[in-house]
Amino acid sequence: MPEDSESSAGERRRDAGATRRRLLEAARDLFAERGYEGTTVREIAERAGVNQALLFRYFGSKQGLLTEVVAQGGLERFRATPPEELFETALRSMLTSSAEGTDRTLEVYLRSIGRGDEATGTLRELGERYQSALAALSGAKDGALRADLAMAWLLGIGLMRTVVAREPLASADPDTVCRLVVGTLDHLWSTPEQEAR
Repeated sequence: MPEDSESSAGERRRDAGATRRRLLEAARDLFAERGYEGTTVREIAERAGVNQALLFRYFGSKQGLLTEVVAQGGLERFRATPPEELFETALRSMLTSSAEGTDRTLEVYLRSIGRGDEATGTLRELGERYQSALAALSGAKDGALRADLAMAWLLGIGLMRTVVAREPLASADPDTVCRLVVGTLDHLWSTPEQEAR
């Protein structure tokens, strides 16, 4: 039954919450599959099973919806994760993105960054927060460079696994990939003094 035809305000609110969630989930999946620019408002609404006017009512625009998708996934995870666990958490999430209910923010990022000015600001903010947190892990003067190298590796892994689907990485066991990558990455956070020991 359409949301606007519900008989009581309580039922309308409950349906509004469910509709909002369906729109967020549909947008998250479509942005991850096709990117921001390659996804239309109509496709999001169709996948959510609602009229596209509701997308504009709840989010204002496609950009507003992207902002909320990123905030709900990447920014919430960023705030909830200790900096020393941030890289591995993001990597593991990306490696298991096909599992039900996993965060697909990095896939959205990979398929949307640099493609459409509307998307860029939201995604750049997420990237800057990650860079700042990762840079703080190293006491080295070039901490920001080290953070960018870590992020480049993370996004490169994501690109090869989820966008290009290159084997053997595309089907590699997430635990194996995490063990190899995180073990090697520990060296990146070491200061020159620590490396000399």
